[in-house]
Amino acid sequence: MSTLFENAAIVLEDRVIKCGYLGVIGDKISYIGEERPSAEYDIVKNMTGHLLMPGMYNLHTHSPMTLLRGMGSDLPLDRWLNEAIFPVEAKLLPNDFSAGSRLAMMEMLSSGVVSFTDMYDCPWITADEVIKAGMKANLSRPIVGFDPTEPYCESFRAKESEKFFKEYNKKADGRIIVDYAIHAEYTNYDELAMGYAADCKKMGAIMHLHLSETEKEHRECKMRHNGLTPTEWFLKMGVLDNPTVAAHCVWLEEGDMDILKEKNVTCVHNPSSNMKLGSGFMPIEKLLKRGINVALGTDGAASNNNLNMMEELHLASVIHNGFTHDPTILKPQELLKIAALNGACAQGRKNSGLLKEGCFADIAALNLDAPHLIPQNDIMALITYSAQASDVDMTMVNGKILYENGEFLTIDYEKTKADVIESVKHLI
Repeated sequence: MSTLFENAAIVLEDRVIKCGYLGVIGDKISYIGEERPSAEYDIVKNMTGHLLMPGMYNLHTHSPMTLLRGMGSDLPLDRWLNEAIFPVEAKLLPNDFSAGSRLAMMEMLSSGVVSFTDMYDCPWITADEVIKAGMKANLSRPIVGFDPTEPYCESFRAKESEKFFKEYNKKADGRIIVDYAIHAEYTNYDELAMGYAADCKKMGAIMHLHLSETEKEHRECKMRHNGLTPTEWFLKMGVLDNPTVAAHCVWLEEGDMDILKEKNVTCVHNPSSNMKLGSGFMPIEKLLKRGINVALGTDGAASNNNLNMMEELHLASVIHNGFTHDPTILKPQELLKIAALNGACAQGRKNSGLLKEGCFADIAALNLDAPHLIPQNDIMALITYSAQASDVDMTMVNGKILYENGEFLTIDYEKTKADVIESVKHLI
């Protein structure tokens, strides 16, 4: 199957074509230019008044937590987890994971997301839903442990993680990538973290974790581990010897940032979640100046409370200006790179994250025919400062349109909504 998009504004890595053509053959972009290509295409779509941009990568979320949206609002992180979230999560059944994952994907597709990095229980259920929906995802079964006397070899979570990796990694033509995941320093102990990190390295997997999300977490880690910060503890455990995606990275010290740079760790910015939970602000300017790869994420729908990547893009574009009193910290072009290409690189997905001939056809289309997007004096500024998720008219993954004009083409909206309502009845 081949598709030609004509008369569209097209966002490239270094410039914007104001009116051009983008061709897709199979799962790849075959042509981009201002002149109509000579090749014939099966489908031709007139995109007058539309902008084609790289599909975005949500680098940190917990997709089934859409079922917990709104729970524990206005609580600090530790109380939010222990009083509001953990008790309800203990009631989750297989059908709940399925419904929550489908709901999450619909929300992400409708805001231009093509791939997400997920950390949650029963990821094989989410994987099956991702495969059916046509999205891409890096999925992991996180480990936690509270009994330091338990030998690593007896951790059922570690065993499930390994089994999941062996059964699902690179399934669906590589759309599914299985990561390893350590929930956080404060939910683990030395032997568990060291054993798991070694297994991750043996498998050649990516590690996903929460890092220095709150001041309390950071401070108490230093008290527990003779002055070691969470970053230093993960380094000592051998965790950072793996390609690592670290969510939040709010309360980092200068030495932590040096370690993250040395170990090529990707730091995931979650502006909505960090502000909602009162965690603070990622020191993004310092990270970028060190050349650290920064990506963008929503976190789960219970701590955000949505999976709207357009909103995250907008918040990331403005909050640091206000916090530092400097409006030049993040340029729109760099923000889109953070939301797309940087995320693709962190997920280990080559030829992804930008609109370029030979790259995977992962594309979001914005309808520019709205009052808040007129006039189009600066396309990149429109994307970061003006555009809304409701402006996303189409999301294509691997050359296949999954969402278009408000319709989900691979997920049954009404069934998912009914399943979610049924799940919530026994959870709340």
